[in-house]
Amino acid sequence: MKKESPKETNTMGVANLEDPVLGNDSVRSKTTLPKEQFGVPYQNIKNYIIARIEAGEWMPETRIPSENHIASTFGVSRGTAHRALRELTSEGYLVGFQGIGRFVAKTKQYAPLLEVKPISQEISERGETHSAKVLLLAQEPATPELALTFGLNVDSPVYRSTIVHRADGRPVQLAERYVNPQFAPDYLKQDFTEITPSEYLFKLGTLTEVEHIIEAVLPDNSAQRFLSIDANEPCLLIHRTTWSNAIVVTQARLLYPGSRIQLGGRFSPMSPAKPLAP
Repeated sequence: MKKESPKETNTMGVANLEDPVLGNDSVRSKTTLPKEQFGVPYQNIKNYIIARIEAGEWMPETRIPSENHIASTFGVSRGTAHRALRELTSEGYLVGFQGIGRFVAKTKQYAPLLEVKPISQEISERGETHSAKVLLLAQEPATPELALTFGLNVDSPVYRSTIVHRADGRPVQLAERYVNPQFAPDYLKQDFTEITPSEYLFKLGTLTEVEHIIEAVLPDNSAQRFLSIDANEPCLLIHRTTWSNAIVVTQARLLYPGSRIQLGGRFSPMSPAKPLAP
């Protein structure tokens, strides 16, 4: 599907590029930030733009100044300005349109892909309030598949939880999780409206390995209801398996509404990749 670019005549969403630091693309300001505000140059550019967005000064669909203009104003190379804007785009703050420029993106939350972090922490780091609704917390007999995963006998007890996580009251994740009782024997006794499963499991021991498998799916009826989305909402589904040394701790399905969340991460290509288990 062709991506539609913002309309440059929209008086609500398109920027007036007048700015006390960045000035206007046609009339460059000579104002610069004090040196004491500078650390890593590209990070300072990112911080400045993020601050403008979060303060509501640059609204969604606002066109931001060009790379050349930002580079000149901040006294950096165009490559440094490009890196800052590229990272802001990958993190969901900006969206780019070839031949037009970059614009402030419509609000979409960012979730880390290459690390395991409690969702309450992800949400609080964005300046929002986490809340949770527990839909299911129960013991179930292990299916043959779960028994094989956890190294248990078929029909041995496993723990299951289904929880909707919200950011400022808006559902952002539906988490279905199976837990190995050998690792977390008191899992069913926890109040997961006060502590997330990840936070609780982290207290019990160190997770030494994580596997993520991601697919794009459409929500079923229950996901539509619990996430307050319609049947045509594209979703991102993470299949997550975690280990603590030789013990499989959890197997989870984490479902995110595609319009509210983007997944991302950064890693060093110098580290050898580990193939997924067959």
